[in-house]
Order: sequence, then structure tokens, then C-alpha cells
Amino acid sequence: MSSSVLYDAPGPKARRRNRVLSALTTVLVLAGVAWLLWALGQERTTVNGAKLTGLWSPERWDFARDVVFWRRLLVDGLLMGTLRVAALAAILALVIGVVFSFLRTARQAWIRVPATIVLEFLRGMPILLMMLFILLALATEGYWAAVGALALYNGAIIGEALRAGLAALPKGQREAGLSLGLTPLRTRMLVEFPQAFRQMLPIIVAQLVVLLKDTSLAYVVAFPEILRISQQMRDSLGSTKVSFSVFLIVLVVYLSVNLALSWFARWLARRTGPQAIGARRRTTKRGGPQPRPSEGEPGTDTALISISGSAPSGMLGHHRRGG
Repeated sequence: MSSSVLYDAPGPKARRRNRVLSALTTVLVLAGVAWLLWALGQERTTVNGAKLTGLWSPERWDFARDVVFWRRLLVDGLLMGTLRVAALAAILALVIGVVFSFLRTARQAWIRVPATIVLEFLRGMPILLMMLFILLALATEGYWAAVGALALYNGAIIGEALRAGLAALPKGQREAGLSLGLTPLRTRMLVEFPQAFRQMLPIIVAQLVVLLKDTSLAYVVAFPEILRISQQMRDSLGSTKVSFSVFLIVLVVYLSVNLALSWFARWLARRTGPQAIGARRRTTKRGGPQPRPSEGEPGTDTALISISGSAPSGMLGHHRRGG
């Protein structure tokens, strides 16, 4: 049985107590959800004195039978609006993040200091103001204002994460690359950066989930993303009774997409995290399949072997011990 370094493994009594508490918590959560659904289904009076039927009344969901509503919401709003902005902004954010990570770790102060100032400015500026600035100052369309603001802000965040990943690598990795005859730039690109990118990949994917949610701010620049489309559809229906119903549908769509991306981030964290690395090491020690050179881990020299093709065993052994 494995034990944590923070606390001892729970005994039989503690496990029984945890199961009882988990069951009680589950019952309370389900009861709260049931009460919420019941409350939403009750008739209520607005501040203006108007009577509103319950949320589950059929007359508040008649619009959902219209195919045009779903086509506009899912095709025009989600696919051609939200996802189109998020896809291009994510690609540009990755490129900007990689560039910032190299500039922030440059040895020359005249490169590193201006890059740090620009990065901190982008990280501290609200996305909403950045969208308006790009729209008004550069006289662009709403689409490019949204893409530019999301790419710059999230690119700065990703660049800082990659810089932290590079700083966390053992110094022996860079020293071993230089000893093999690689230039400092090639060592950074071929040895250090691939390892740092793999370590920071779950954080990068999580930031891209945030990017997807921030596309809802594009309504201020009149871009027809899913939230703006839903507001237009609600206004076209001409009834305040369906406002919350439309909002609930949009909420479910957002949750579905974001939960799918969050699940992918958690799966990626399990595949590339310390536990997965430890499992591969244990498999190797037991005589299992050896990892390929492209699966090099921090602290080993498999990445260097894949670059140079071959290297003196004494040199690699020295850097295993030192790195």
C-alpha cells in the first residue's frame, strides 16, 4: 500500500466514515438539485406584477421545436462564431506563447527586459478593453478584434507558463546539449523546449478552455458568437417568457463544450504527469518495454540521444548523474 507524504493512509474506521460522509453529501446535493428544479417549475410574479408560469411549462419551450432556432444557435452561433474565434485564437496564442518564452529566457538584457514589460502589460490588461482598443484603434472587424485580444492575452499567459517550464528543467540538460556541440539556440529548441512544453501541456490546455469561455466577451464588438445569437433569437421570439429557457439552453451548450475540453485536460495531465512518468519507470525496471527516444523525461538523456543519434556512453552517464 502506498502512503502519502502529507498524511497516513486511512484505516478501516476512517474509510467507513469517509464512505458515510460521501453518501450524505451525495444525498444533500441531489436534494438541493431536486428542490431547485421544483422551485423553477413554480409560478411566480415579477416585479411589475406580471404572472409567469413555471420554467417547465410547455409554452415556454415551444420555440425549441423550430429547426431554424437550433441551426442559428449551433451552426451560426457555436460553430461559425464561438468555435471559429476560439480555434484561430488558440493557434495564435500558442505561437505567441512560444515566442514570449524564448524572449523571456534570452541572455541578452536588451531582449529580455522589453519582452518582460510587454508580457506583463498584456497579462494585466482586461480582454474587454483589449478588444475595444483593437476594434477602434486598428479599425478592424469584430472577428479580428476578438481573435487578436484573445490571442495576445492568452499567449502572454502561455508564454509565462512555458518560461516556468524551462526554468524548472535540470541544468544538466542544457550542459549536455552544449557538450554535444549544439549551439545555445539549438539546445534551447531541440533539448529544453520539447521537455518544458510536455510538462506544461495540461496547463496550456486548461488555459485554452479559459480562452473558449472568454469568447463570450466578443458581444461588445458586435461579433455574432453564440451568446449574441441567443440574445437575437430571444428578441425575435418577442416574449419574455422564453428568456430563461434560451439562457438555460445556451448554458448547457457552454457546459458541454467546456466539460469536454476540461476532461481532455485532465486526461492529458494523467498521461504526462508525475504518476504516469513513475509508472513508465517502474515498467522499465521490471523488464518491460523500453521507452522510445522521443519519450524522454526530464533528468534523462533520451532527448539528447534522439538528436545526436549516438553519444559517448561516459558523457551520457555523467549527465544522468549530474542532471
